Amino acid sequence: MEPDDYTPKPGEKVSTDPTQIRALAHPTRLALLDFLGTVTQATATECAEATGESVASCSFHLRSLAQHGFIEPGERSGREKPWKKVYGSFTQAIDPDEPGGADAVAAMGALSIRREAERLQDFMAQLPSFTTEDGNRNVVTTSSFYATDEEMADVREVLLGLAERFAGRGQEPGSRPEGSRRVHLFGALTLDVADARRKERS
Repeated sequence: MEPDDYTPKPGEKVSTDPTQIRALAHPTRLALLDFLGTVTQATATECAEATGESVASCSFHLRSLAQHGFIEPGERSGREKPWKKVYGSFTQAIDPDEPGGADAVAAMGALSIRREAERLQDFMAQLPSFTTEDGNRNVVTTSSFYATDEEMADVREVLLGLAERFAGRGQEPGSRPEGSRRVHLFGALTLDVADARRKERS
């Protein structure tokens, strides 16, 4: 089921199914989807080489991802069984009629934040080794502002569409411009819980 107030972008899956969302809330499965987003298709062996997991572990998690509709079998060549992503991106939303939906989205969000925190910390540790030009191409920024519900919806739409013009380049190497490098975008738009608590105490 998809929320009524959001129109999915091309290649995007929006889900409010708690079972499907929880099925993705695992570090290995997120790593597998991340890797499959950079290739046309890949076998469990290739996934193991890319993620550092064992072939058996990758096979298990690939089957789970397929069971919940995130990936599907690719084109077989010989005995190898490759997999490919079904959607370019996967977005979770809360449906008030789906019991446990908010908990599932919260668990998925918490895991995503931990993964991004680890990635950013690793990036910052390596930043001194970058050239000045490469270092200044990156940005980590935080902003706070007051906005209406309608304005928040507009900003959410912009954030979700920021990478839309680059869609397809991950799994289609031929569509990547010469000199392009893989980059990572992480964005969050949240209510200020601390501010709400201050208002409650006042």
